This record gives sequence, C-alpha cells and structure tokens, in this order.
Amino acid sequence: MSDTVGALKRAIRVGMVALMACASMADARTSIELPDMTSTLREQRVESASIAVIRDGQIVSTGAWGIAGPNRAATVATPYNLASLTKPLTAEVILRLVSAGKLSLDEPMDRYWSDPDLSRGPRRMKLTVRMALSHRTGLPNWRDAKGLAFDHDPGTTTSYSGEGYQYAARYAEHRTGQSFETLAGRWLFAPAHMRASGYVSTQGETVPIAVPYDEVGKPLPVERVTRYNAADLAHATARDYARFLIDARNDRHLVASLAAERSKSQAGLTPEICAGSKAATCPPWTGFGLGWQLLGFPDGTTMLHTGKDAGAFTFAAIDRASGDGIVILTNSDNGWRVILPILERTGSDPKLIAFLRGQMN
Repeated sequence: MSDTVGALKRAIRVGMVALMACASMADARTSIELPDMTSTLREQRVESASIAVIRDGQIVSTGAWGIAGPNRAATVATPYNLASLTKPLTAEVILRLVSAGKLSLDEPMDRYWSDPDLSRGPRRMKLTVRMALSHRTGLPNWRDAKGLAFDHDPGTTTSYSGEGYQYAARYAEHRTGQSFETLAGRWLFAPAHMRASGYVSTQGETVPIAVPYDEVGKPLPVERVTRYNAADLAHATARDYARFLIDARNDRHLVASLAAERSKSQAGLTPEICAGSKAATCPPWTGFGLGWQLLGFPDGTTMLHTGKDAGAFTFAAIDRASGDGIVILTNSDNGWRVILPILERTGSDPKLIAFLRGQMN
C-alpha cells in the first residue's frame, strides 16, 4: 500500500462537524467565503490549519486558524512542514530540467550517479528518472541501518519510495554540476514566487515554521533541516504551495510532450485501491504519475498528494480540467481528521470527496 493511499484512508472521518462562516483572506480579484475552522480544530484536537482555495486556476481565498506554536497564532504567512508534499516539488524541478534538455527521463541514472550501497549489483544500471518519480525503482521507502538495497527489480513493481526521489535528486546534481537546492531555487521557487518556501531551515527563518504537535497536543521538537531531503521536510505556506500547484496544473515550463506524460498513469493503482465496495466511488482509473497520484475521472484528471510526518498532515489536489483545487496544511498528528470537513465546507469537488469517503469502506 502506498503512503499516499494510506494517508488518504486516514483522512476520512464519518460525520461532518458544523462550522461557522467568516470572511476570507483573498489572494485574487475574485474571492469566496471561507468557514471559520476554529471549532473543528478544537473538536478534532488539531492545533492549526492553513488553507488556500483555487478556482479556475486562481487562488481565490487563503486562511489560517489555531496556533503555530506556544503563544503564537497561525497566519497565512506561517510555513509548515510539507512532509511528502515535498515529492511533487522535487518532481517539478526535475521535469523542468528534463524539458530544458538538461536531464533525461529515461536514460539510466547510473551514467552519472550510483548510490555506493548499490554499486556492486547490476540492477542499479536500470534505474531511470521515470521510475523514480512514479515509485517503480524497486527501492524501499527508506534505507535501514544496513544501508540501501533493492526490494524488487527496477520497473517491475510499484512500491512507494522516498529513496527513489533522493536518487533522482542526486542524479540531477551530478548531471548538472549544481546542488539540488540551487536547482530548485532557479527552476521552481523563484519562477513561482515561492518566497517562504524551501528545502532547508535557513529559508524559513523570517517566519518560524509551525511547531508539530502529537495526537494528545504535546509539542514536538522542531528539527533544523540543514541538508535537503528530496522526499520530505521541505516547508511552504499554503499560498506558496498553491502557486506551485497552479503552475503544475498549467504545465508551466514544460514542453508539450512532457506535459502529456504528466497526465498519464505511469504505474496503475486501480486494482490495489478500488477493489470490492471501493469501486463504487473510484474513478475509471487511478495511478502514480510523475510526482503525483492521478485520479482519472471521466470529465478530467485530478492531481493529488498527501503528506504525513510526526506532528504534520498535509493535502493538495487540483483538477487539471477545471483548475479547481485546494492546499491544506496542518501541524498535528490529528490533521487528517479535518481534511474532509474542510473539503466539504469549501465546496470542493464532490467526486474527490466521494472517492476519499469510499476508501474507508
């Protein structure tokens, strides 16, 4: 079971909590009213949430509720640990480099980079960027104390892997001769005006990152990130991530052939997550794309990803056809509990909501 799918299942809760309406903070000329999430956060024991709502490819509202840390209110300027929402950022950097002819989607990464733990075996020579971004490297999610080793032959099995994303980032560094942080700044963060976002802690010092909280409301240590992780621990505000999400939906900086690849399932997930009673609310197809889980509904494909770390739960989705989407960032182990209430109260895609509910059957 993939981390994304598992996180989706945890995001479902039977019953909705009534919410009060309040004025929204707008980031575009057209705005919508956002509900006050304070009651829901309190009832579900979630310290804070920050969201950005997208309609027709524009950010129409942003809002934040709760506490970002002891004696510190969450605001729309508060960066959050993105957890696995880091992966789509990494994928976007790499796809833009591929589009510019500086990397290859399908050449063996071994020509430029090989993890020392894998250097004695021939299977490493099959690894490609396409495999890494669609979780088909055959590598585990994370290496253990013994080091990195293959669980499966590359390209034969779908298995969620943060190590695959790390591998692709190291390949990008060795192929271009530049650090991945430099590449991300030039090819993603600067063009998208993501000023409060980054892979390492020094990029979020102006406004402190939201403190993580466990399920009983105890604050957890905030670890300083001094070395990028291509699959985890990047930070951003909801507004910044929404800017990125819009650019990804619009295939900004991608040539047409690569944009077409983004809409394709690279690794099917339908048999795994749509069996039995779940089939009733599943789209005709679903799978891993290049950096995203894709839901192939008849009227358009939804790009979706979630993230779960200790003291963090994050969610992002956008319909490629309509341009409607949402980013939800929380700093709590209980953050999954507010995903459906927020989707409901912001008038998000009924098909997406039905899919998420159905995953609990």
